[in-house]
Amino acid sequence: MNLPKTLLAASIVAALPLLAHQSAYAAPQLMSAPVAPVSPQESKGLVARLTALDAKRGLSPELSFQISSQHPGVVGEKITRAQHTYQGLRVFGSESVIVTDSAGEIISESVADRRQALGAPANGRTATKALLDTSPTLSGADAIALLVKALAPSGVHRWEPNAELVIYPVMKSVRVASAANKAEAALNALDLEEVVDHYELAYYVQLRMASGGKPVYYDTILNARTGAVIDQWKSLKTVIGTGNSQYNGAVPINTTLSGSTYKMLDSSRGVGGTYGGMAITNANHSSANSPNAGSIYTNSSNTWGDGKQYVSGGSTTNANGQTAAVNALWGLMNTYDTLKRVLGWQSLDGNNTATYIAAHVDNNYDNAFYDDGCKCMYIGDGSSFYSLGSIDVIGHEMSHGVTAATSNLNYTGESGGLNESHSDIGGEVVEAYARAGGTGTVIPATGNDWMMGKEISKTGQPLRWMYKPSKDGSSPDAWSSTLKNLDVHYSSGPNNRMFYFLSQGSNASSTSDYYSKYLVKSPAAMTGIGSDKAFRIWFKALTTKFTASTNYADARSKVLAAAQELYGTGSKEAIAVQRAYAAINVGTDIDEAGGGSGVSISTQPASISVAAGATASFSVAATGGTAPYSYKWYRNGAVISGASSASYSFTAQTADNGAVFNAVVSDASSPVKTATSGNATLSVGSSSATERVSNGGFESGATGWSGSTGAIGTFTGQSAFEGSKYAWLGGNGSTASETLTQAVTIPSSASSATLSFALHIDTAESASKVYDKLLVTVKSSSGTVLATLASYSNVNAASGYQTRSFSLLPYRGQTVTLSFAATEDSSLQTSFVLDKVSLIAQ
Repeated sequence: MNLPKTLLAASIVAALPLLAHQSAYAAPQLMSAPVAPVSPQESKGLVARLTALDAKRGLSPELSFQISSQHPGVVGEKITRAQHTYQGLRVFGSESVIVTDSAGEIISESVADRRQALGAPANGRTATKALLDTSPTLSGADAIALLVKALAPSGVHRWEPNAELVIYPVMKSVRVASAANKAEAALNALDLEEVVDHYELAYYVQLRMASGGKPVYYDTILNARTGAVIDQWKSLKTVIGTGNSQYNGAVPINTTLSGSTYKMLDSSRGVGGTYGGMAITNANHSSANSPNAGSIYTNSSNTWGDGKQYVSGGSTTNANGQTAAVNALWGLMNTYDTLKRVLGWQSLDGNNTATYIAAHVDNNYDNAFYDDGCKCMYIGDGSSFYSLGSIDVIGHEMSHGVTAATSNLNYTGESGGLNESHSDIGGEVVEAYARAGGTGTVIPATGNDWMMGKEISKTGQPLRWMYKPSKDGSSPDAWSSTLKNLDVHYSSGPNNRMFYFLSQGSNASSTSDYYSKYLVKSPAAMTGIGSDKAFRIWFKALTTKFTASTNYADARSKVLAAAQELYGTGSKEAIAVQRAYAAINVGTDIDEAGGGSGVSISTQPASISVAAGATASFSVAATGGTAPYSYKWYRNGAVISGASSASYSFTAQTADNGAVFNAVVSDASSPVKTATSGNATLSVGSSSATERVSNGGFESGATGWSGSTGAIGTFTGQSAFEGSKYAWLGGNGSTASETLTQAVTIPSSASSATLSFALHIDTAESASKVYDKLLVTVKSSSGTVLATLASYSNVNAASGYQTRSFSLLPYRGQTVTLSFAATEDSSLQTSFVLDKVSLIAQ
């Protein structure tokens, strides 16, 4: 959607198991290089696969998909966003985010599904709603004319208006059963579920107009038969050589020499776009009503600006006028470098498309905004504010471009608040990176002030306080059921606070600005994980899991999943995510030690393989706390309605293959104590999936394994992923090599062959240099290495086990040898603890 972004105020996850796309903090994931545009053949093939999965789930054949965008994932992965359709019309807010590997295999699917009751039933299932008539009474032109008349009858269009005929699910919030009798003020975000109340045939109208000297940017859902407005929201997203920067002193900026003239064009960052590189242009007081970006800044020397606030009415091209351009270019360069060097993400869209910033918009203009129409930013000179080109403001506005290219969070309600929050988060991490010199591959722990727009304020009062949003008088510190009714600049507040706590931690004193009354577990002051880890987790969730309709509860689920994928289930990072969201009344608090003296899981649900049509059963047991226990089961991070006992069973279908289940057990104490189980993965085949590894859990000792079998057993100092035995490779602290191998046969008829294993790595090495290694390879029967699946080392050390997974389908019809080979140098141990090795072929 073409939604300009501002800063001033005016689902479910369907994923395969936590795969080998995890890495420890010392070896962070980087994003892939730009992806090629999706080909018609690729789009058609993916749509066909997704539609076939829908058919197996019993959904109507009138439901399908439209590929809307693609962007890079982590190295070796691609993210495709597919809009759900009914009779060819998009179902607004209903979509799938599909992660595929380099071979095109689906790794995970994050789904916001709002179409379940649409269309005729399939596979004998009963329809719950009548079929929807898709014939409008009004035309798209009629819809646009109605809104122009109502919003800006004398206005002009900045961008061509658009009216898309859609199926609009009208949503309502309902309480989960456990919250039926809670007082409104006591509700937690997880106590409510968004469900479809009914559907309307509607036009989604985007107006980008100017009237009376002001932009009139609105998105509207208009009834396609009556012309009534169903929903409407503002869509303008604003902030209300050597260069001498106003806020940062003398700074290096990249320019281009053309003949004897220097231009503010940085061709080393970004390609294509309007100018072929990152550029700063001179809007030269062009009206904010319909600004003209103007021409790229030029100068006879490569020294720019005087470092002072622009003098109103003065030249925009002399040294004083150039300062705003220096602010803009330095901010744009650091935004680009933060994303690329830390995450591997190139430019705003991940595909390295260049953008630009236009300085000196209008006269004394107290705003800056990002416009999706040009994928660019406009900056005013300020009147009540100083020039709006501070580093955090630029990082904020440019971050709207990242959101627009990925999750495209709807700019209204809770999703709009998350949209704004991502930009505030982006502004803060860009500020921290730039203040530390703008180099390196990590976000520094310090350097930003956690206050948005403080430098542009003439009174010293920032626009927003990340650590305590309520200091602005309008933003809440925590979620409530009325949060969705606030302006998005205010509904961003709780998530901003969550990110601050995730990064920096909290304070236990009730008089502190960094205190949360919702943190009731131990320690009372939660421990932060630093801005670098926090941003990696958040960015992964935003770009690979969020959908346009993600709300706070959904965000918690998906941010937690991202933390688990990056750092491991049960890791301190995953625990910190749960505590940070609990601190804003989204989910319940947990002890940092993993439950303390409260409830603990005594029997974990086990992964199983069943044939389609068979019964899949999972069970969990707990100890501690106060009986009786209550149970809540989750599938791919979403609550399963009615699953409230210690076991959960259902008839598995092929479409359930790869689903991940876990349980949350709560006791009867006050406050309630909870424990979350580990994940169990369901594998479903058209016939029974076959385990090809013998004794993969090592419970039968060395049976099936060759090589250094003395590493198999139960030892002091390590623990099993499940069961009691495991293979402890390494851990010697001296020069050593240990190898475990097993020959496996993959049938030529196999449609899938997935190798997975649980791996824990700990080390006494302190440096980031690689000293000790574990190589995972596939070898031929003669011992020739056919492929190196992974290489782990001491720098990958992390708490707990992480589950890794690889496709061995290229070796179907062959007998190959799985090899796990550890080598250590002469000192300081590294342990590679292996468990639950599995190869499922079906």
